[in-house]
Amino acid sequence: MTALPQPFDESFRAMPHAVCNKLRDEKAVHRVALPDGTAVWLVTRDADVRAGLADNRLSVSKAHSTDGYRGYALPPALDTNLLNIDHDDHIRLRRLVSQGFTPRRAEAMRAGIQAVADRLADRMEERLESEGTADLVHDFAIPLPLTVVCDLFGVPEPDRRPFGSWVSTMLALESPQQVAEAVTAVHDFLRALVDERRKAPGDDLLSALIAARDEDDRLTEDELCSLAFLVLGAGVENVQHLLSAGFLALLRHPGQLAALRGDSSLLPDAVEELMRYAHPNLTAIRRFPTEPVEIAGTTVPAGHTVLFCLASANRDPERYPAPDRFDIRRRGNAHLSLGQGMHYCLGAPLARMETGLALETLLGRFPGLRPAVEEDRLQWRTSYRSHSLRSLPLTR
Repeated sequence: MTALPQPFDESFRAMPHAVCNKLRDEKAVHRVALPDGTAVWLVTRDADVRAGLADNRLSVSKAHSTDGYRGYALPPALDTNLLNIDHDDHIRLRRLVSQGFTPRRAEAMRAGIQAVADRLADRMEERLESEGTADLVHDFAIPLPLTVVCDLFGVPEPDRRPFGSWVSTMLALESPQQVAEAVTAVHDFLRALVDERRKAPGDDLLSALIAARDEDDRLTEDELCSLAFLVLGAGVENVQHLLSAGFLALLRHPGQLAALRGDSSLLPDAVEELMRYAHPNLTAIRRFPTEPVEIAGTTVPAGHTVLFCLASANRDPERYPAPDRFDIRRRGNAHLSLGQGMHYCLGAPLARMETGLALETLLGRFPGLRPAVEEDRLQWRTSYRSHSLRSLPLTR
């Protein structure tokens, strides 16, 4: 049997977008191997990715896998979340949790998010004054969304940093032993947090979800913990990586940075362009056809694993003029970084607000920031799933 191509190699880790662009230019659908040897169908072009993400014949449930997909193993109490269930159950759970993520609810959180951003900017200022450098990732990009999401769930202050560390370890996938330990720690943490909220409910989203489970029996215990896990994990990880990679993109494009500093009305479009250009997620969560599905003329058998390449779709010249150009004035920016169809990101309004407020705060407080190390010394954490900065030392 002919070995499958393995595009997620050292060259991919060094320049993931260049490899994704090359794959898209070659053809719309590739049969490739993941680093662990799993065979997948990789879909690269915007029109096909857009259609596939909204196609209900492509299930996110691993129960439909027939081709040996191993993926990421979680205990049932963390695995019964919106990223792994379809149709009726997905709609039921999404309806219960969506009350915490409406545009109105996000807007009501604006003052609190701004206060957190200001406090973190003060700490960055102190570090720049005392040490000459500050790390945007660890001093700002990680604690901002961690604080916001933990406030939403009423997570006690002493538990916030350990939780963020466990989530980062789980998603980095660099050490199987450490990943297993982090999964266990998160599982135990969420079980304890649910028990505490059940005894002493508060004015937070987790208490509302517990009430839905206990009074109306609409959530199972596993569904409750899994929803909390998804919101806490995704709400921290994605925003922190978008903030750090997005700010670096602005520093790399001084003309765009100057335009944004000079005209704050450009901020909403800048956030959308950063999501298109610098979003950490390179691929969407895997899908499994429930029946044979044709994608761009290729028939994908039922049960095979399909990966939609967001990085290549978001830079498809058929959708975006000059797609590799970073342009905060770009119009028609219907990127796919927040998903499409049933699995469109539940926290999109909150993510947009956090990113916009964070950038506005950083640009207003630190007009002369620049990288404190050469570009080739920046360290990235890259897998076929995501591309994110480990740190971003800054000086002025």
